[in-house]
Amino acid sequence: MIDVTARDPRLDEAAQRLYTALVGSSPIPPLTETYPNLGVAQAYSVQRRNLARLLADGALLCGHKIGLTSAPMQSLLGVSEPDFGYILDSMMLADGASVPRAAFCAPRVEPEVAFLLRAPLRGPGVTVAEVMAATEAVAAALEIVDSRIADWRITLADTVADNASSGAVVLGEWVPISDASPLSGTTAALYLNDALVGKAQGTAVMGDPAVAVAWLANALAEYGTGIDAGQFVMSGSYTGAAFIGAGDRAAATITALGAVRVTFE
Repeated sequence: MIDVTARDPRLDEAAQRLYTALVGSSPIPPLTETYPNLGVAQAYSVQRRNLARLLADGALLCGHKIGLTSAPMQSLLGVSEPDFGYILDSMMLADGASVPRAAFCAPRVEPEVAFLLRAPLRGPGVTVAEVMAATEAVAAALEIVDSRIADWRITLADTVADNASSGAVVLGEWVPISDASPLSGTTAALYLNDALVGKAQGTAVMGDPAVAVAWLANALAEYGTGIDAGQFVMSGSYTGAAFIGAGDRAAATITALGAVRVTFE
């Protein structure tokens, strides 16, 4: 099990820098420039410090997100597996909501499938069959990814420390898993101001979005935790991420799951 509780003043300082950037929607230079020896395990420790701080401030942990699930994004950062972050109640937006663009640093949107769990998942050794058995429902979703690192100049350690570059999520209507089509065969379409900007099948997400959820359950086991019943998981983007500006409208459709949308003021 990886120790994420080690006390290191540099990690405390890095967490404070990211927290200040989050609260003020004001990006900072890459942590890996400020702290050249920052590794991925240390970056997760930074992430967990800010999670603990936000929970202590009264936030509720609603779910988890998986990033870097696509081959192009992994290639871009020179990695061979995804990363993960947390989703708090303060990050939840209603379908069709309007949100201030100024609440983010450099937002982008991605179409994803969200999994709602009726039973906990604890690794190691979680399988896709166990993911499906533990899933109550799935939904079309938009993730608003955002980087508190200036100009998205991120390495893997930068994005991990920065909560896997998560900003907010918009969930569509939950579809009982018994009524859902095989997710690997679904198609997601991403629209910006009614123009199609991306389209891909579920196979783009590690071959099947459920594979990504199994990966997450097993990865969390290294940190002595898992996915609880009642939580949801954002399983990773089908397409690339589209940048958003004030006045933009974003929407996603996923076959057999419906549509979801958000507007930026």
